[in-house]
Amino acid sequence: MNRIHYTKPSITELEVSYATDAARNGWGEHCYEYIGRFEEGFRSHLGVRHAIATSSCTGALHMGLAALGVGPGDEVVLADTNWIASVAPVLHLGATPVLVDILVDSWCLDPVQVERAITPRTKAIIAVHLYGNLCAMDELLAIGERHGITVVEDAAEAIGSVLHGRRAGSMGRFGAFSFHGTKTLTTGEGGVFVTNDDELYEKVLTLSNHGRSRKQQKQFWPDEVGFKYKMSNVQAAIGCGQLERIGELIFRKREIMAYYRERLREFDGLHLNPEPEGTVIGAWMPTAVFAPETNVTRERLQEAFDAMNIDARVFFHPLSCLPMFEQRPENIHAWDIPGRAINLPSYHDMTEADLERVADVLDALCTRPGGGE
Repeated sequence: MNRIHYTKPSITELEVSYATDAARNGWGEHCYEYIGRFEEGFRSHLGVRHAIATSSCTGALHMGLAALGVGPGDEVVLADTNWIASVAPVLHLGATPVLVDILVDSWCLDPVQVERAITPRTKAIIAVHLYGNLCAMDELLAIGERHGITVVEDAAEAIGSVLHGRRAGSMGRFGAFSFHGTKTLTTGEGGVFVTNDDELYEKVLTLSNHGRSRKQQKQFWPDEVGFKYKMSNVQAAIGCGQLERIGELIFRKREIMAYYRERLREFDGLHLNPEPEGTVIGAWMPTAVFAPETNVTRERLQEAFDAMNIDARVFFHPLSCLPMFEQRPENIHAWDIPGRAINLPSYHDMTEADLERVADVLDALCTRPGGGE
């Protein structure tokens, strides 16, 4: 029985040919050509004014927050349910993360809890579009406007997600994306910073080049201490090939999500990624959350999938349960949902038989309407 992995990239001869060309010819005066091409392509795809390719989404967040002046004494509000990459830049800058609860349906930041958490020290709100689900951006942006607080988007997992015609990552003061090997579009490792703010773009562009302004005429003369979060030309070459296929990559992710939704729709107490009216989710990570009354636990799910030689990824633990943070069990949903949830395999070249095998595992654990198994 073949191993079904939870995710892996879709790489074709197109990406291989571009990477080969970058490795063979992308040096000297050509060393940034694929990077520039990738930045322009992604900027165009997202519909924003500026894009800066980076070595990771974490690096993009770090530079963006630094450019906003986030530092010691400041507070940054974000959801307790997140991978640590979303909060690490806040800590690196010496600011204090304020972890609040999530919505029970989207598993994203709860705007009511955000507003309650705001203090005179609040500098920014990070809206993380978890698993490709969309944050309540209209409410969060309104909160930011009322209080004079910047809202930024961690769209690492949200390529292909659209809210009322606006692509995830394009709505906040800036957005950050990941192109890790697990993502819908990959460069192996990598990310991008995006913004419509000209001044912020120039600031981050300078920071991204060790603090050397592009207007500086002196050679090897940094204007401030910056960062080294550059994407390589070879990585960008792979990304250029992926961008040419972005439509089919997103379509296949959504097709897999649609299969799971249809196959499992008759079961009581099982909830998948929501897609409210007016939204399109990129469906990066289909996720099954069981209702408490089903008594289906994370451990039971892991055992059942392992028995069928299937990788199934656990739902993110609440950040506040980790040893480096103060515990916040009052974030009820963030603490409760992970214990009865699982991420489902969704790589692009899964066969129908693979999908059926995954669904069969859930089928065996689910309850049909009327109480029968």
